[in-house]
Amino acid sequence: MSDTRRLQVLRAIVEDYVQTREPVGSRALVERHDLEVSPATIRNDMAHLEEEGLIAAPHTSAGRIPTDLGYRRFVDKITEVRPLSAAERRAMDTLVESADDHDSMLEQTVRLLAMLTNQVAVIQHPQRSTATIRHIDVVSMSPHKALTIVILSSGKVEQRMVTLADAIGDDSLHRLGQVLSTELFNRRTSTLPLPVDALISRVEPVLRPTMAVIAQAVETILESGRVDRIIMAGTANLARSGRDLGPSIGPILEALEEQVVLLRLLTEMEQDRRGLSIRIGHETSHDSLVETAVVAAEYGTHAGAEGAKLGVVGPTRMDYGSTMSAVRAMARYLSRILSEG
Repeated sequence: MSDTRRLQVLRAIVEDYVQTREPVGSRALVERHDLEVSPATIRNDMAHLEEEGLIAAPHTSAGRIPTDLGYRRFVDKITEVRPLSAAERRAMDTLVESADDHDSMLEQTVRLLAMLTNQVAVIQHPQRSTATIRHIDVVSMSPHKALTIVILSSGKVEQRMVTLADAIGDDSLHRLGQVLSTELFNRRTSTLPLPVDALISRVEPVLRPTMAVIAQAVETILESGRVDRIIMAGTANLARSGRDLGPSIGPILEALEEQVVLLRLLTEMEQDRRGLSIRIGHETSHDSLVETAVVAAEYGTHAGAEGAKLGVVGPTRMDYGSTMSAVRAMARYLSRILSEG
């Protein structure tokens, strides 16, 4: 029972701190929340939460604030993610009707998400390359090293060195290049993953382990050539969070502007059972973003944008419940619109 109650106390601290921006004391918890225990019991629960690293005391206050770990525990316990409200659905419908094309729809979606959450909204926009594969060569560099060369219709030549478990002769490597060229000729570079099992089955058993390595190298070359960009809206909302972010607001804005950091983070983030990807504070694995939380969801998997994400970036002191709801609902809504279009 005490664990359940401590979770209630943690939830109350998170909710109060998000709402008031003030450290939360035991008296305030008793007054504002129906916890049905004495202030002494609450203080005892808070001491346990502090020992677990879920809350901490800022040096100037007797109250407590959630830590990154506390926010994470709170977020993991949110099981019900509400759908879009009728008003939000109407806003999405209006957005769709007014969008002239795919890019315009993404831009308007991100603006609406920024408005709904009062955070910085971002959307990963994979640029679907029109280049196709023209030719593939595999050249021996030493008994256990081979160079995989991919020539594209755009004239671009990409290459990657691979290490081979077995020593393979020039003729065999040339044969692998021929099979790859024949099977993948005119295939768009954005059409991934490659049919690796089918490619392996096209060669004699002795060459199959090597084909697996070479085909993986070709796929890596094509993946690294995918150019993504981020469409962003609501950066002014960060300025309004100035009190939460303090001096870190400059580096955060720089990281958002650079896009590379955020693109890598969005690509790495894995979805949980609720269809959401959430990184809080130090979980972002980037110094510039340790004061922020990123909440994202995949969208558009029916429209050839596998793995692309829509989400928000804001201070760790954010309203996670409503943010998670808005992000997931908008991502699902956008996916449906793109699949219908």
